[in-house]
Amino acid sequence: MATGKSDISGWLVRPAGIGWWAGLVAVLAALTTHTVLVTSDGGMDNGIVVDAARTWLDGGSPYDDEHFLYFPSAVVAAAPLALLPRSVLDVLVPVAVVLALALGWVCALLLHRVPLRSRLAVLGLFGLAAGFAPFAQLVRLGNWTVTAVLALPLCLLLASRGRWVAAGAVIGVAVALKPLLAPMALLFLFARRWGALALVVLVPAVSSVVAAFFLPDPTGFLTQTLPFLFTADDAFLRLYEAGPAAVLPRLGVPQALAQVLAVAAAAVGVGCAYRRWRGPGPEPLRLAETSAGLMLSAFLVSRPSYNHYLLVVLPLLFAGLPYAGSVTRRPWFWLALVPQLPGVTWPWLESGKRRAFRDAVTLCVLAGTVAYHAVRGARDAPGDGEGAGRTADGWRAATEGAVRP
Repeated sequence: MATGKSDISGWLVRPAGIGWWAGLVAVLAALTTHTVLVTSDGGMDNGIVVDAARTWLDGGSPYDDEHFLYFPSAVVAAAPLALLPRSVLDVLVPVAVVLALALGWVCALLLHRVPLRSRLAVLGLFGLAAGFAPFAQLVRLGNWTVTAVLALPLCLLLASRGRWVAAGAVIGVAVALKPLLAPMALLFLFARRWGALALVVLVPAVSSVVAAFFLPDPTGFLTQTLPFLFTADDAFLRLYEAGPAAVLPRLGVPQALAQVLAVAAAAVGVGCAYRRWRGPGPEPLRLAETSAGLMLSAFLVSRPSYNHYLLVVLPLLFAGLPYAGSVTRRPWFWLALVPQLPGVTWPWLESGKRRAFRDAVTLCVLAGTVAYHAVRGARDAPGDGEGAGRTADGWRAATEGAVRP
């Protein structure tokens, strides 16, 4: 990691003053308080999961609601929430979501050996909360995507320290709650960590099979949810899907062709992610950028695919900014995020019915930038794994701008 005075990294890893932290706390507190005041059941998406658990506790099938797209294990996990009063959920869920997002950011910083008292630690989370609209949307919705936002950097942090089996267990638990991180099985395949890969598969599989025996419709996920996911023929969900397979048909492209293009783009993305894994650079950066490539490839082809899914990968990439070879040093990385700036009015794209078009631009440009960097740009990354604060005197050296690649 380059942290010399001539590089932005030296400024980023220096300690942040108390005023910086006060500003960050104020923003997060305001967002949380506003969400508590305007939502019920902790948010619409959390309400879907909790209502499914309530239906189960009342003797019904949670899969009667076609918008419940989770494994049976998630029903059991949501049961404790279903027992709480709605007034408690209104406060508990937004607070838990913000805390999980902050902890995910902390894990991303630790992965890249960035000091937790640094300016980047403050500015990164501040930028996500105040400058990236899907952050506030995720908090307001109470979507369980937040479990993946926390689990992925925690998994990579464990993997970077050689604890691959524990990393596989983390991904397995996250998939059992929401199958968003299932593509991460490819990372363990790339790394040939077979024990960890087994946990990624077995934890959600076993927990879902066991949970299914307690449901009145044990095969509901297979008979109702999977067909719905493959067809995704829902007028409401279609308005917010950002993947090419959903957006291109709205522009006149035949559905079959759009699906082929999405699959082809995802396949190229996976190939580039493998190239990044086999490429040069410090292990934390390779872990982060390979995982980002895999997840963005999945978002290109998955149905549904929403803009707040990007929060799964962005903290990992932001935290790698001090590395000279990071994808965040590419201008197209930042340009991809411009459509998600809050408060900016985009002509003809502001209505909910058309928001998916700008979400698709962000997803496609970001995926393309990460893929291009994996093939052409990663060779510029430093060859060692040093980061600010990695050694006992790393913090002092980083703050003095003396740490060299």
